[in-house]
Amino acid sequence: MNVPRRLLAVLLAGVLLPAGCGIPAQTDVQVDGSVPAGEAGSLNGPPASPPAPTDSDEPVPFIENYLSAAAAGERDQAYTRAQRFLAPEARELLPGKPQTSEVELTVVRLRAKESTPPNNQGTSRVTIKVQQVGVLRADGTLGPPAATETEYVFQLRRAEPAGTGLLITSLPNVLLTSDTALRQYYRTRTVYFWNSDLTRLVPDLRYLPSSVSAERRVTEVVKWLAGGPSDWLAPGVTGLPDGTRPINNATGADSQWEVNLTMPGANEGRLARLGTQLAWSLPELTGQLELKIQNQKRFSVDLERERDTHLAYPRGANPTRFSVYDGVLHPLAIGTEQRAVVPLPAAENRNVVSATLARAEDQVLAALVVTGADRRLRLKVGTGPEPVAVFNTSEPKAGFQAMSRPTWLRSLATDHPAGLVAADGKLYRFDGTATLSPVPLNVSGNVVAVAASLDGHRIALVSGGAVYVAPVSVEGGVVTLGQPRRLPTLLTGVTAVDWIAEDQLVIAGNDPDRRSAIHQLSIDGGLGSTLKSGIGAAVTQLAGYPGGGGGGLPALSFMFETAGSAWRNNPIDLVTPEQVLDLPAGGKTANPTAPFFFY
Repeated sequence: MNVPRRLLAVLLAGVLLPAGCGIPAQTDVQVDGSVPAGEAGSLNGPPASPPAPTDSDEPVPFIENYLSAAAAGERDQAYTRAQRFLAPEARELLPGKPQTSEVELTVVRLRAKESTPPNNQGTSRVTIKVQQVGVLRADGTLGPPAATETEYVFQLRRAEPAGTGLLITSLPNVLLTSDTALRQYYRTRTVYFWNSDLTRLVPDLRYLPSSVSAERRVTEVVKWLAGGPSDWLAPGVTGLPDGTRPINNATGADSQWEVNLTMPGANEGRLARLGTQLAWSLPELTGQLELKIQNQKRFSVDLERERDTHLAYPRGANPTRFSVYDGVLHPLAIGTEQRAVVPLPAAENRNVVSATLARAEDQVLAALVVTGADRRLRLKVGTGPEPVAVFNTSEPKAGFQAMSRPTWLRSLATDHPAGLVAADGKLYRFDGTATLSPVPLNVSGNVVAVAASLDGHRIALVSGGAVYVAPVSVEGGVVTLGQPRRLPTLLTGVTAVDWIAEDQLVIAGNDPDRRSAIHQLSIDGGLGSTLKSGIGAAVTQLAGYPGGGGGGLPALSFMFETAGSAWRNNPIDLVTPEQVLDLPAGGKTANPTAPFFFY
């Protein structure tokens, strides 16, 4: 069973909603750019043709085409494609191709474009205002931004002879491309690295030109694995032995593939683990893959069987929906989706503000944010077989004024459960006894939300209105976070985050028009889409299901809370009291709040 790696747009239909609920009666749903609809790594048809200087003689579209040129094909030809847009007198202004093949692209997100009309000499100026997204490296990773510029200026003139288009006469001295070009000319790939104790695989997002053939895709994936994980993820995973490198290109076709490597200490265990990595990192391939070490056949892996018998990481049970209703957890009934019962005794299911429930083998992990008689918030934790019978409540006895929805780290064994929660602006680790331990973080502002990935070795958090990702390392039951990486996004004042796919986040904040909005964002910040805009009130909680379209839910399913009410997507709709199960007869009428998925 493959872990889905789709990078899909959620097409949300506008609906008529009740008045006074914080969301306009009529909504307009936007998707920021086109999003590939196939599995990550699929070509989705033939690659798009590179733009040509003669495709437009209007200044702004001409510059947009220039920003696509570097990305529109093999990396070693990026400078050649870009220089086709330059006047002869300007070709020295663009840095020449480096001595090595390590061509890097500076990726920007366009925020505004302005142009001046041609003057008497036929020259004009185009100014683009940008957000720096990152540096696309030769290994397919998108690193953090290296530049700080927020605008770039281009000078243009008419090409000769007249009527043959435009040429750039002055430009920034950096090889630029746009996030739109990244989406159009690259395909996302996910490669996998083992965690620190070699018990599960951790996803790592990469980009590969869509023009690359199937044979080259195998070679590139092998190079990526040999080169090691992305910089930000490295503290949480284990790379291949130092000195591992491919010998020549991978060969094969159809159902027979061969990879030749140099690998120090290449014993059967290491080769078997590499076989599992390759099976998951090449999800479109079936058949046999032969591993050779210095030209000697050493190991063979049946790719499809390997994926079926060795899951990348535990998936959990099929998801069910829950929410809080009048301080009590209740299951939700949405269409024909699977439903569940509350796995807690009624005596423990009281005064709940928010909660998270997770399945770990035959255990249920429950973490509840509850209100005490003093109106302060505390964390109540219980673990064990369903129904969970024994709970512990956090110290300090004084409680907290603010506390986020907790999240469980699924990478830990059930006898050492642990999770994370934000309380009064700080991040805390908790265990099965509800003991809270501060987690030091080198980020600015107050931490207000945290969410763990399904594999359990990556987290996303919100601090100071920005969103971050960080690796999680677990050794001997001790949880350590690596340095958080801030992600570029068009949203400001971010309030909530969760995972909706293994390499995709759902975040809430304010869009450039200062409207409350929900966006989809890749875990490197490179690709973003608007899922819902014009919400009308701040999103106070957000919950996603990262398991793809399995378990009876559509892919990229999420729920959120705003203005004291719960909402869901697919389509965007209010969660009503009629959809709350097991309500007592004659009970108080309330809005469902704090929705989440139990899986």
